[in-house]
Amino acid sequence: MLCWQISFLTFGPMQKPVICIGAALVDDLYHAQEPMMMHTTNEVSQTRTAGGVARNIAHQLSLLDIPVQLVSVFGKDADGDWLKQVCYDAGIKLSASVMDAPVTGKYTALIDKDGSMFTAMLTNAALHLITPGHLQLHEELLSTAAYILVDANISVESTNWLIRFTNLNKIRMIIEPVSVPPAKKIAECNFEGLYLITPNEDELPALCSDAATTMEEQVNELLNKGIQYVWLHKGKLGSALFKKTETLQLNAPAAHVVDCTGAGDGSVSGFILSKYFGKDNLNSLRTAHTLSAEILQVHGAIATHLTQDKLLNSVSKYYEE
Repeated sequence: MLCWQISFLTFGPMQKPVICIGAALVDDLYHAQEPMMMHTTNEVSQTRTAGGVARNIAHQLSLLDIPVQLVSVFGKDADGDWLKQVCYDAGIKLSASVMDAPVTGKYTALIDKDGSMFTAMLTNAALHLITPGHLQLHEELLSTAAYILVDANISVESTNWLIRFTNLNKIRMIIEPVSVPPAKKIAECNFEGLYLITPNEDELPALCSDAATTMEEQVNELLNKGIQYVWLHKGKLGSALFKKTETLQLNAPAAHVVDCTGAGDGSVSGFILSKYFGKDNLNSLRTAHTLSAEILQVHGAIATHLTQDKLLNSVSKYYEE
């Protein structure tokens, strides 16, 4: 793996941040002791962690020594104070975030014994406060970004504003659909010029019209709307990166699943990390899948045990050159 380390070091210190825009939440996770059953009591253990798609990606990138800014919403409550402190401790800058929401958002998930999500609930995220007007106040900061990552919890109006802004300023913008309901919401966006969107197999059809009934038709519909890349996450089957002229597919490495929370966020973090240093699509997918596999094997949404060097050295554990 020496070639990786030399390549990364030749870039020297990079100051342009990755700016992540979207949810910052308190995650209450309930882990089942036995397979979940409907309409009865299930014995669980509880963990409380910092979450939210945009926040998770910012946190993971910061731990991997990428400069990050988070534009999110925090409540004027104890949860908000705690969540902000977690971000500060992780090295995440919050100068463009909304700090005076009535309450802090919360994500509550039931995790089955096999580590898969049984169901989840989202309350009081208050992301409507990230308006185009709020974003305009921070144009100077946004214009410094190497990448802008947006999760689909924010409004269509703000997402469209960011697509126009990144096109004008030649910044690569990535949209993470998050889940089916927000994917349906942002389907009406004007995606022309967007660099990348990252749906899974449930979210892909939600982004498309009813006329597109097959995976191929759905991907082509998004590409024809002016998106440069569609990155389809297929769980245990890996992922596929589509552009109009080619398709790149990569298998998922084997991993003992402890908790699926944050695996998709970690995959996006790994891809951005690799792209930040100018790596090609294949190496970026390998890094993405490696980080996702590492997160699957720990509790919570963040691989706190990894440094940048440890992550890059782990790629060869899952993928032979």
